[in-house]
Amino acid sequence: MIWFLILLVALAATPIVIEARRKPIDRKAAPGKFADLSQGTTHYQWLGPVRGPVIVAIHGISTPSPAWYSVAEGLGRLGYRVLVYDLYGRGYSDAVPGAQNRAFFLRQLDDLLASQGLAEDLTLIGYSMGGAIATAFAASEPERMKRLILVAPSGIKTVQDPFTRFCARTPVLGDWLWGTVGGWRIAKDMAAHRDKVTEVPGIVDIQAVQLRRKGYLPALLASRRGILSETMEAEHRKIGHDDIPTVALWGDQDTVIPLAALGTLTQWNRLVRQEVVKGADHWLPMTHGAEVAETLRDILREQ
Repeated sequence: MIWFLILLVALAATPIVIEARRKPIDRKAAPGKFADLSQGTTHYQWLGPVRGPVIVAIHGISTPSPAWYSVAEGLGRLGYRVLVYDLYGRGYSDAVPGAQNRAFFLRQLDDLLASQGLAEDLTLIGYSMGGAIATAFAASEPERMKRLILVAPSGIKTVQDPFTRFCARTPVLGDWLWGTVGGWRIAKDMAAHRDKVTEVPGIVDIQAVQLRRKGYLPALLASRRGILSETMEAEHRKIGHDDIPTVALWGDQDTVIPLAALGTLTQWNRLVRQEVVKGADHWLPMTHGAEVAETLRDILREQ
């Protein structure tokens, strides 16, 4: 009996031990600057020209702010300054424990905007989970918005594998499974993308570094249980009602945010302008960043 109890304790402690062996964040190589905000320290970078209209970019659940490098380079050539930042638990920002719901992410964004003196006339561009964050912000602060740009945004239709869906929906056992084998599954997925041709050199290596970092894996699960569990129908309808100019870009090969979401978004907001990037999957900011920026060029001028 005692050996059985020891085995149970060892199994229960497995994810705790795995997480404890991960390393804290090393900020020595950080390319940007840091802002001490109300919930923790946030890493950010200004990309593009010194002067020009500002676009604030919000990345997705797993890949930090470098996901925007190619898009930002293209927007920079159009004269835009792009502010990118790492969501908590990603990149070089603090791994803040607790729920990662909309209030959590909107507070980080609002704190960062205040620290950079950005109060109104805002253009937000959000990718995947960042699209849900940008949508929630625009719906809650319409008077501050100039334009909303969404790139394969979550909050409409999302495809999750059964393992991830189970972990997100199941307390305790889901936490144990995620902490025990979740990292291995993510590493396996990263390895499958290692030969992918991207416009952001070393992006898979950047992801791999994060996976070895303390707090990253819990942040992913917290996001799936938080803002990624929400449907943004009411927010998109309000954005349309408030007449906020909105653009949505999709990859026609995306299996995470399927192209069917385009039709659903049209039903929620008939004023949204939508474009499809052919040959692009869910990595479209990283594989088709220049094309995304080029697609936005005429749209931004028109609006």
